[in-house]
Amino acid sequence: MTKLIKELKQIDLVLNEVIKYVKHGLRVEIIDVTNAHGHYLAEDIYALIDVPPFDRAVVDGFAIKAEDTYSASLTNPIILKVVKNRNFINHGEAIEVNTGDLLPNGANAVIMYEDVVIRNEYIEVLKPVHIFENVSIKGEDFKKGELVYKKGTKLRSYDIATLIAIGYKKVSVYKPRVALICTGNELVDFEKVENIEKIIQEGKIINTNRYLLELELKKLGCEIDYLGTLPDDEYAIQNVIEKALKKYDFVITTGGISVGRRDLTIEVIKKFNPEYLVRGLAIRPGKPTGVAVIDGKLIFLLSGFPVASYIGFEILVKPIVLKLMGCDEIPKIKLRGRLMRRITKPINVKAFVRAFACFEDSELKIEPLILTGSGLLSTLVKGNVIIEVPEEKEGFDENEIVEVEVIKEIPKCK
Repeated sequence: MTKLIKELKQIDLVLNEVIKYVKHGLRVEIIDVTNAHGHYLAEDIYALIDVPPFDRAVVDGFAIKAEDTYSASLTNPIILKVVKNRNFINHGEAIEVNTGDLLPNGANAVIMYEDVVIRNEYIEVLKPVHIFENVSIKGEDFKKGELVYKKGTKLRSYDIATLIAIGYKKVSVYKPRVALICTGNELVDFEKVENIEKIIQEGKIINTNRYLLELELKKLGCEIDYLGTLPDDEYAIQNVIEKALKKYDFVITTGGISVGRRDLTIEVIKKFNPEYLVRGLAIRPGKPTGVAVIDGKLIFLLSGFPVASYIGFEILVKPIVLKLMGCDEIPKIKLRGRLMRRITKPINVKAFVRAFACFEDSELKIEPLILTGSGLLSTLVKGNVIIEVPEEKEGFDENEIVEVEVIKEIPKCK
């Protein structure tokens, strides 16, 4: 039986509720470590070897026994014999080493060139060193069997280097297969545009949502199949969604979810008798945004307006997909600054207002980019912070100190 949420739903409640109905996991693939950058781990990772794998020198100099140097000083240097062509030392001996070299057997410290005087086959040690001084100890970075990464970790450049260092050639990562479907008689795919003026005269617009969402999905390690820009035709939409639900881990649609006569996507979704369906979130922009679970699979219903679609992706799609991957919430960079213009909104609706922020001396000044409609791409281009206005507030006053999430570099005010 479908659980249909008719009233505008608080986003936090939806994020907690919808996961309970999802029965289909995300696709996992074993890939080469060198190809894993940007992907999310589908397994816990334990060090297969010690790192470093042996005691090694971290400076250029001489490997020695530290206890041989305890009485050394500038006025009372300790004389050590330099030995070659063997991998061990006895008391009173030293072996020349370079940074990264395996420490010879019997050695427990390295003294730098700067702290000795070289005299043919001997060195004069001018200062004492302690045990393991200038030495990187076996297992100092990671011990064999140590948990290094948890499932759900996003792999960055230094993580790839670490995986190689701890003995991995291949890893299991999430590679969800996603179907992207855009709807609307007014849409034209970019690659089909030959004459932009003609497109404008015909009252058509280029489908920008496709490219915006494809790029954002790739950041999550997804493999995306774009299933086309569909007309406002109920049969066509139903046919494509039905096939997509059988083949893909989850589906994303844009358009057709408002309350107009041509908004057919939501009507199609109802025909599938979803276990869970939310139509409309208490957010701004993006109020018509919805989500459904059909036969255990997710289908996200995003707005046809680019900014509303992007907001829907950020606050609905991304958190749910990351949760399914076992990924902890990604920390956000937040700052506090002075609002240069008043912001208002309806009560019980969470608003995400794009703004431009700049530093004037040590103060952060924030100028809201409040423009009519939710399809204005200029707010994505010009904005470098997001002001989140909670449901219980009607807005913020001019000169009020507010918190913002930083999404781009913040310059000095001109």
